[in-house]
Amino acid sequence: VQLVESGGGLVQAGGSLRLSCAASGFPVGADAIGWSRQAPGKEREGVSCIFRRGGRTDYANSVKGRFTISEDNAKNTVNLQMNSLKPKDKAVYYCETRTTVLDGCIDYSESYCFSWGQGTQVTVSS
Repeated sequence: VQLVESGGGLVQAGGSLRLSCAASGFPVGADAIGWSRQAPGKEREGVSCIFRRGGRTDYANSVKGRFTISEDNAKNTVNLQMNSLKPKDKAVYYCETRTTVLDGCIDYSESYCFSWGQGTQVTVSS
Protein backbone atom coordinates (compact mmCIF):
# COMPACT_ATOMS: atom_id res chain seq x y z
CA VAL A 1 0.00 0.00 0.00
CA GLN A 2 1.41 3.35 -1.04
CA LEU A 3 0.51 6.65 0.56
CA VAL A 4 1.49 9.90 -1.11
CA GLU A 5 1.09 13.24 0.65
CA SER A 6 0.82 16.56 -1.15
CA GLY A 7 -0.22 20.13 -0.53
CA GLY A 8 2.46 21.34 1.83
CA GLY A 9 4.18 24.67 1.43
CA LEU A 10 4.93 28.04 2.94
CA VAL A 11 2.14 30.17 4.32
CA GLN A 12 1.87 33.19 6.59
CA ALA A 13 0.44 32.87 10.05
CA GLY A 14 -3.34 32.93 9.86
CA GLY A 15 -3.34 31.38 6.42
CA SER A 16 -4.59 28.02 5.18
CA LEU A 17 -3.29 24.93 3.48
CA ARG A 18 -4.98 21.75 2.31
CA LEU A 19 -3.02 18.54 2.52
CA SER A 20 -4.01 15.44 0.58
CA CYS A 21 -3.10 11.81 1.09
CA ALA A 22 -3.63 9.51 -1.88
CA ALA A 23 -3.76 5.82 -0.99
CA SER A 24 -3.23 2.97 -3.43
CA GLY A 25 -5.18 0.65 -1.15
CA PHE A 26 -6.05 -0.12 2.45
CA PRO A 27 -4.26 -2.81 4.47
CA VAL A 28 -6.23 -5.61 6.07
CA GLY A 29 -6.54 -4.82 9.76
CA ALA A 30 -6.22 -1.06 9.40
CA ASP A 31 -9.23 0.86 10.66
CA ALA A 32 -8.38 4.46 9.97
CA ILE A 33 -6.23 6.95 8.14
CA GLY A 34 -4.45 9.51 10.21
CA TRP A 35 -2.19 12.49 9.95
CA SER A 36 0.78 13.03 12.19
CA ARG A 37 3.50 15.67 12.21
CA GLN A 38 7.06 16.04 13.34
CA ALA A 39 8.68 19.36 14.06
CA PRO A 40 12.47 19.71 14.26
CA GLY A 41 13.78 18.33 17.52
CA LYS A 42 10.38 17.07 18.62
CA GLU A 43 8.63 13.73 18.70
CA ARG A 44 6.12 12.83 16.07
CA GLU A 45 2.57 13.49 17.23
CA GLY A 46 -0.87 12.52 16.03
CA VAL A 47 -2.81 15.41 14.53
CA SER A 48 -6.05 13.96 13.19
CA CYS A 49 -7.61 10.73 12.02
CA ILE A 50 -10.75 9.39 10.37
CA PHE A 51 -12.25 5.93 10.65
CA ARG A 52 -12.95 4.13 7.42
CA ARG A 53 -16.25 2.79 8.71
CA GLY A 54 -18.62 5.44 9.91
CA GLY A 55 -16.32 8.38 9.25
CA ARG A 56 -15.75 9.22 12.90
CA THR A 57 -12.97 11.78 13.27
CA ASP A 58 -10.63 12.85 16.02
CA TYR A 59 -8.22 15.72 16.51
CA ALA A 60 -5.35 16.67 18.75
CA ASN A 61 -6.31 19.44 21.18
CA SER A 62 -3.75 21.74 19.57
CA VAL A 63 -5.59 21.73 16.22
CA LYS A 64 -9.25 21.37 17.22
CA GLY A 65 -11.39 24.01 15.60
CA ARG A 66 -8.71 24.84 13.03
CA PHE A 67 -8.10 21.59 11.14
CA THR A 68 -10.69 19.42 9.40
CA ILE A 69 -10.10 15.92 8.09
CA SER A 70 -12.25 14.46 5.35
CA GLU A 71 -12.27 11.46 3.07
CA ASP A 72 -13.08 11.10 -0.61
CA ASN A 73 -13.73 7.37 -0.93
CA ALA A 74 -14.18 7.55 -4.69
CA LYS A 75 -10.65 8.92 -5.02
CA ASN A 76 -9.14 6.97 -2.12
CA THR A 77 -7.95 10.28 -0.74
CA VAL A 78 -7.93 11.81 2.72
CA ASN A 79 -7.64 15.57 3.02
CA LEU A 80 -6.57 17.76 5.91
CA GLN A 81 -7.83 21.32 5.69
CA MET A 82 -5.69 23.50 7.92
CA ASN A 83 -6.94 26.99 8.75
CA SER A 84 -5.65 29.71 11.06
CA LEU A 85 -2.18 28.27 10.83
CA LYS A 86 0.34 29.18 13.50
CA PRO A 87 4.14 29.13 13.45
CA LYS A 88 4.01 26.19 15.87
CA ASP A 89 2.20 24.16 13.19
CA LYS A 90 5.43 24.10 11.19
CA ALA A 91 6.41 20.47 10.71
CA VAL A 92 6.65 17.62 8.26
CA TYR A 93 3.18 16.12 7.97
CA TYR A 94 2.67 12.42 7.32
CA CYS A 95 -0.36 10.29 6.64
CA GLU A 96 -0.63 6.70 7.81
CA THR A 97 -3.06 3.82 7.81
CA ARG A 98 -3.64 2.95 11.45
CA THR A 99 -5.26 0.48 13.78
CA THR A 100 -7.71 1.30 16.56
CA VAL A 101 -6.20 2.00 19.96
CA LEU A 102 -8.60 2.11 22.94
CA ASP A 103 -11.48 2.86 20.56
CA GLY A 104 -9.59 5.80 19.07
CA CYS A 105 -7.14 6.50 16.27
CA ILE A 106 -5.49 9.79 17.23
CA ASP A 107 -2.49 8.49 19.17
CA TYR A 108 0.60 8.10 17.03
CA SER A 109 3.04 5.28 17.35
CA GLU A 110 4.84 3.45 14.59
CA SER A 111 3.48 0.23 16.06
CA TYR A 112 -0.07 1.45 15.40
CA CYS A 113 0.62 2.07 11.71
CA PHE A 114 0.46 -0.27 8.75
CA SER A 115 1.80 2.08 6.10
CA TRP A 116 2.87 5.70 5.79
CA GLY A 117 3.97 8.24 3.25
CA GLN A 118 7.15 10.25 2.80
CA GLY A 119 5.68 13.40 4.30
CA THR A 120 5.08 16.94 3.14
CA GLN A 121 6.65 20.06 4.64
CA VAL A 122 4.45 22.77 6.13
CA THR A 123 6.12 26.05 7.04
CA VAL A 124 4.26 28.90 8.71
CA SER A 125 5.94 32.29 8.87
CA SER A 126 5.14 34.78 11.60
